[in-house]
Amino acid sequence: MKVKCIECDCEFDAPKDVIKGEVLTCPDCGLELEVVNINSDPLEVKKAQVAGEDWGE
Repeated sequence: MKVKCIECDCEFDAPKDVIKGEVLTCPDCGLELEVVNINSDPLEVKKAQVAGEDWGE
């Protein structure tokens, strides 16, 4: 299955056992992509959300 980066349009192969919610890293620009739908070709992805630190403030 192919993945198309939403930032730089790079296409790369996803692992054969990829699952919904898995985070993949674009080999070209380094953007982290979360797999949203595994039933599309290329895979539907969105920019992965990075949880920030909670310092109790």
